[in-house]
Amino acid sequence: MQAVLNCQSLTKSFGAKTALDHFTAQFCGGRITSLLGPNGSGKTTLIKLAAGLLTPTDGAVSIGGRAPDAHTKAHVAYLPDRMSLPGSLQVREAIEFFSDFYADFSAEKASALLSELHIQPGDRISAMSKGTREKLQLALVMSRAAELYLLDEPIGGVDPAARDRILDTIIRNYREDAALVISTHLIGDIEPVLDDVVMIQNGKPVLTGSAEELRETHGKSMDALFREVFKC
Repeated sequence: MQAVLNCQSLTKSFGAKTALDHFTAQFCGGRITSLLGPNGSGKTTLIKLAAGLLTPTDGAVSIGGRAPDAHTKAHVAYLPDRMSLPGSLQVREAIEFFSDFYADFSAEKASALLSELHIQPGDRISAMSKGTREKLQLALVMSRAAELYLLDEPIGGVDPAARDRILDTIIRNYREDAALVISTHLIGDIEPVLDDVVMIQNGKPVLTGSAEELRETHGKSMDALFREVFKC
């Protein structure tokens, strides 16, 4: 399997605080990898570095062998952990915005996904609940034919009944040869779809590998293993 996202001794500091500390890991195409760790462990920092929103203090991050730049950003679909679209936009305007900005975006696919999620073209973002706004952003991001999908807490704001639908939306709509990286605290919900796991603490990977092999080796679910590793 070819690494789409490669991190080598990746370090990011904010003043005296080190958010990532010589972090090394690979994220391969055709695999769904979950970043797991407590708050402040460095998950969001790693995702923002891969998305090209932050610059490394030391070490290297590459997408398809290339450091983040305008070229890689065109092939990376990033879902932030909070709404990034103006509240004044209607759904149809958000679709137009993505169509103008991303060459790999399918407006038809987005419209179909949003219809499945009961989000209407005339709905205004400012009038939506937090969960509905997250569904909107997810549908837009998953309507791209990207090489790398970076999803930061994609199901954090939706109710338990909606999580299965959101996960189904993710699984059915990402490019099969792409790498998909999901940061989440809701391990039990995401575990059934995981191929690989990277557990991170204090900016360093503490346990990595195939989800299936880790379950077999430790005789535990990912949720139970997470609680053991981080002593929750």
